[in-house]
Formats: sequence, structure tokens, C-alpha cells
Amino acid sequence: MRLIALLLLAFSLAASADEPAPAFAGPTLAGGKFDLAGLKGHPVIVNFWATWCVPCRAEMPMLSDYYKAHHGDGVEMVGISVDSPSAMANVKKIAETVSYPIVVARDAAQNAFPAANALPVTYLIDAKGVVRARLTPEEGDLTADKLSALVAKLRS
Repeated sequence: MRLIALLLLAFSLAASADEPAPAFAGPTLAGGKFDLAGLKGHPVIVNFWATWCVPCRAEMPMLSDYYKAHHGDGVEMVGISVDSPSAMANVKKIAETVSYPIVVARDAAQNAFPAANALPVTYLIDAKGVVRARLTPEEGDLTADKLSALVAKLRS
């Protein structure tokens, strides 16, 4: 838990809506590379999660289904695990159940995203690379309908 607290502290400034997206790049668990800067021209969903976070785990199947349904339309997504090294077996097991790439925050070459007061935290970034929404548990559960409506705004 101490490592997680340190990770969250390391992201202490909040990314604000209508500001350029923070830099993020790192290896995916599947062996690929993820670089947010290279995704301009596409709406991007960035979801911070952890294996111990019950709401995170609850929304992952919906995120996976959404990604499968909309990736062909240009929507990009990444899940960023903030788990400690001791949880890697669980992170990998969960990563195998979702359709979108997973990156471990501590393995990122660049990570300028802010700390979360609570997980999950989801950022919606428009095709110009600007953060348009920061969704937290305070706003209620993230549903497919809510996500669809928000992503539609990213396209306009």
C-alpha cells in the first residue's frame, strides 16, 4: 500500500479539462508500445485502475466491450495499472480478460498524469490531444451510455 500511496503522490497535480493531455508512454503487457502523443487524430480513453479496486474491476468488462465495438471507428484506449510489483501476477491475469492495451504506471517511460484521490479515474482526450473530461467515482458509475455520449462530443 505504501508504494501505491507514493505512486498516487507522484501524480499530485490534477489534469484539467480543456488542457493538453499529459505525456504518457510505456510498454504494454502484451509487448507493444503505447504513446499517447502518437494518437492525435483519435479520441482516446485513458483509464487508471488497480487490482484491489472493486469499482475498477467492475467497469473493466464494459470498457473492454466498448473498445471492441468502437476501436474500428478510431477510438483508442489504454488501461494504466497503478498496482505494486507484488500484484503483477494479478495485473497480467486481468489484462488477459480485456481487449484494450494495459500499461503498468511504474514501467512508463513518461507519465505526467496526476494523482487520483480515488480510483478508477478515466480521462477522455479529443483528437487534438486535449483533455475534455476527467471522470472519477464522485460523478457516479461509468456506463456504456455515458461513455458513448462523452466520446461523441470528442469527435465534434
